[in-house]
Amino acid sequence: MAGHPNGGLGILAGGGPLPRRIADTVQGEGRPVFVVAFEGQTDPATVEGLPHAWMRLGATSKTLEALHAAGCGEVVMAGPMKRPALSSLRLDLRSTAAIARAGARVFGDDGLLSLIVEEMEREGLRVVGIEDLLGGYLMPAGTRTRAEPDDRALADAARGIAVLKTLARADIGQAVAVQEGIVLAVEAVEGTDAMIARAGGLRREGAAPVLVKGRKPGQNDRVDRPTIGPATVANAAAAGFAGIVVEALETLIVDRDATVAAADAAGLFLHAMSFDGAQT
Repeated sequence: MAGHPNGGLGILAGGGPLPRRIADTVQGEGRPVFVVAFEGQTDPATVEGLPHAWMRLGATSKTLEALHAAGCGEVVMAGPMKRPALSSLRLDLRSTAAIARAGARVFGDDGLLSLIVEEMEREGLRVVGIEDLLGGYLMPAGTRTRAEPDDRALADAARGIAVLKTLARADIGQAVAVQEGIVLAVEAVEGTDAMIARAGGLRREGAAPVLVKGRKPGQNDRVDRPTIGPATVANAAAAGFAGIVVEALETLIVDRDATVAAADAAGLFLHAMSFDGAQT
């Protein structure tokens, strides 16, 4: 791979459409790409027609060898990754050594993925964020939908932000569901979509709940930036939510037009605000 000052782009692909979106965008700009697809994580459609290699998460040495052989100078991590138990991974020697160096840090919410980033950088690869490659994907402040959050919804949003800030100290989750001040569910290892469904089963009579999603303070943005898309809206609508509040300029919105259209069709609001200035 040649022809770009930073060489080809390596894409460490999780699930969902984002890895393919990046590949198509970057290739359209004339830059070569190489996709590292992970067994049990990456959608097979992501790599169709693209240079790629299938890897297991613990095969760090082979992953690095493949990226170097493909001429990649930069790497991006994109798409949700299911968090495997460390005991279930067949770790190579490099991964085992990295985990030993990290100690307890590896057990954090994005600990394993952060270790992968560190190993990439040790090899001289530059790890970039999704927003460095896809312009306009970070959601600016304001309401994007016809429906707007009322005072009650904004109060629930403030409650959710306070909960997320408290949980961040324990390195837990990016999302919370709040109904009339009551926390219905907090995102843990199951991911946002599963948490939304769980909260829907706990929904009470009265005003509909609000989904609040944002970045954890100190979070590695290159590893796990908060993301929503049409599926988030569909799940929230199915679970009886009033709307979604995200952290402005910190949350990726995939397929913005489709996401807003889905929210409008369901009567949900989609609102972005600063979490730093929220009255919590």
